[in-house]
This record gives sequence, C-alpha cells and structure tokens, in this order.
Amino acid sequence: MTTTTTVNGQIIGRAHYATRAVLDGLLTESGTTFHQAVALNATADGGGAMERELLTGLMTGTLKIDAEAAREVIDSLIAAGLLTHAGTRVELTASGRTLQDGIRAGTSRITALLYADLPAEDLATAGRVLTAVTERANAALAAG
Repeated sequence: MTTTTTVNGQIIGRAHYATRAVLDGLLTESGTTFHQAVALNATADGGGAMERELLTGLMTGTLKIDAEAAREVIDSLIAAGLLTHAGTRVELTASGRTLQDGIRAGTSRITALLYADLPAEDLATAGRVLTAVTERANAALAAG
C-alpha cells in the first residue's frame, strides 16, 4: 500500500531503516558489517587503494562516526586479510576485491528490487531533495 505523504525525517528514516534491514541480510551472509562494507566500497571506488587517512575521513563524513571508530573498522579489514596496509595507504586484497564485488552485486539486486518500477523523474527529484537535505544537515552539524 502506498499513500501520498509529505517528505519529512520520519518518512526518510523509515525508508532508510527498511532498506538497511534488507542490506543487512546480504551483509550477514557475507560476514561483513555495514561499516566494513562502506570502507570496502570506498576503497574500491578509489581505484582499489587510497590513503588510509582519506578513507578514515570518508568514513567519518559518511557514517557520522569518530575517527577512532573508522580506524578500528579499517584495522578489522586488515586483520581479516581484506585490506593490506603499506606505508600510509590501504589496498584491497584479492579476497577483499572478491567480497566487495559480491556486496556490490548484491546491492545492485536490492536496488533493482526496490526501485525498479519507480519513474526516473521521481527518482531524480528524490535524489535532488535528499542531497539538499544531507547538505543542510551536514552544514548544521558543522555549525555545532
């Protein structure tokens, strides 16, 4: 059942948590946490390797966690053999790449399931609105 409603934090939150629950099912199958998946995806998006502190910054900005928590996630991926650490850089290992490819493929299937029949114009509008809300929230956080 769908109804027309005004977009607000509660509606956005419901969509987030419902989508996240579906994603968490995929991540549980792979033995990966959400934060680990974010780190693997960010590293893959960076060409498979990046400066460790850049990855830490991307995680803190995206996940709204502190730098120590981000470093712990990165360390857990190194300990699991999914990332290597050389100097100031981290890099996906072959196992890390395989896992990340599987997560990305699973996420694509989830996206197709959840968004498949929604009009492209509606998705573009929702994307613009949510991007603006995110930017405003980030600015409010930065302002204290």
